[in-house]
Amino acid sequence: MELIHTLYEPRGDGPHPTLLALHGWGANALDLLGLAPYLGSGQWLMLCPQGPLSTPIGAGLTGYGWFPLTLGGPPDLQAIFAARAQLLAFVDAALARYPVDRAKLVILGFSQGGVMAYSLALHQPQRFAALVALSTWLPPELLEAAAPAAGPFPPILIQHGSRDELVDVARARQAVETLRARRLPVTYREYDMGHEISPRSLADLSAWLHDKVLSPILLA
Repeated sequence: MELIHTLYEPRGDGPHPTLLALHGWGANALDLLGLAPYLGSGQWLMLCPQGPLSTPIGAGLTGYGWFPLTLGGPPDLQAIFAARAQLLAFVDAALARYPVDRAKLVILGFSQGGVMAYSLALHQPQRFAALVALSTWLPPELLEAAAPAAGPFPPILIQHGSRDELVDVARARQAVETLRARRLPVTYREYDMGHEISPRSLADLSAWLHDKVLSPILLA
């Protein structure tokens, strides 16, 4: 598998409901793995690939990202699409290697990883049972480049902190308005927190995943 990744695998033979979790800029493949035991009492298989771009983060340490930052300018769509192609190849390899329930595969992204999650879901919505966007933003260019969906779009959960110091909450609210204008199924939750995942938002995420992905009877 081309991308370095970490894995949390539940007990049992599977197939397991699976979260493809994409970290933010400057983090790594370990960043979101610690969420796994708290989601559905640890019944989710979690795959955490590491972004292909390295960046110094101080004190001699290195972090990773998915595409270059543009400091307020328009996103580099070609870089996003290149990272998306790597992630799709990673998903294909993971499906062959790990006991993934293909009908319950969820894409989740935090911050810059959320942009990648949007990109994957908009490109191939039929592959995912749900989309989770945490403390992130939706570049309008991604929507403009998305092909019309052939079938129903998976349910979307957006969570954001009202005190987010890195990605202003207004960008999350705008994403909600844009997606709802396209009649996509969005749940929005806002919290008194910064650029983070809090115990309350994590509990809400676990409950939402149960209601939207684990509880419904999904037809093959």
